[in-house]
Amino acid sequence: MGLEQALTAGAERDPDVAAGGVIWLVGWALVCTLLGIGLQLIGDEGYHSGFLTLNSLFAQLPASLWQWLTMLGDERVALTLALLLSYRHPRVFWALLCAALVAIAYARGLKPLIDAARPPAVLSPESFELIGLQHRKHSFPSGHSVTAAVFFGVLIYYAQQARWRLIFLVLATAAGLSRVAVGVHWPVDVMAGLAGGALAALAGVSLARRSLWGIYDPGVHLAFVVLAGFAAMGLFFDDGGYPAAARPLQVLAFFALTIALVQYVLRPMSRSLLRSRAADDSG
Repeated sequence: MGLEQALTAGAERDPDVAAGGVIWLVGWALVCTLLGIGLQLIGDEGYHSGFLTLNSLFAQLPASLWQWLTMLGDERVALTLALLLSYRHPRVFWALLCAALVAIAYARGLKPLIDAARPPAVLSPESFELIGLQHRKHSFPSGHSVTAAVFFGVLIYYAQQARWRLIFLVLATAAGLSRVAVGVHWPVDVMAGLAGGALAALAGVSLARRSLWGIYDPGVHLAFVVLAGFAAMGLFFDDGGYPAAARPLQVLAFFALTIALVQYVLRPMSRSLLRSRAADDSG
């Protein structure tokens, strides 16, 4: 079976429209939006409300856990995970890429426009727990939260069972809250990131449904697979400032690249050799 046939078969594994997924994503975005607004209006510290309480609470858990969780919001990790889905679930893979474009416009557009100061630029070092690099600018919204919500949001849309949707939602939320735990974002940033990412996931699914060439065209598909492959290779050399996550990231990258090599190179080569031998035998 050639790549075009494999993509067609893979696209049929996932629903074109999932009404339940829309409800989950819109509901998630609404809850996060209300929480973010509530923190600013009800909290004593406005935009900074809830940070010290949550940061202190999260400090009771191992720092390595928060480093692993926060890397779920790294764009390279999201692309590496997407690479694992690309061959068998091309519809999901394409929706993730479309959603990423919307998310980039949202997060990177607001960050320099608002340019809010992060906790290390506002609070004294001894007043909170800081894990990893000391970021000081472009706090709103949390980019890692947006990325995590986009990736897991698309999975929430396509998931067929409520338990998987709940698991994906919890993972995305934990990745977002890890930005408070490592001390580089306010809770409001996280809520805005999760809400925006959930809506970006929904927009990405809609865009993917209207641009089917990204699902069925082998050339386009392979171009983005190569892009995801380069992102995976980057994890071998850069831990994003979180050394405890370095080894898990390398294992993930090795696994994703190996699977992609088997699916896109070794299997087609094997089939081609078998066909050649069969042709020689028949001749």
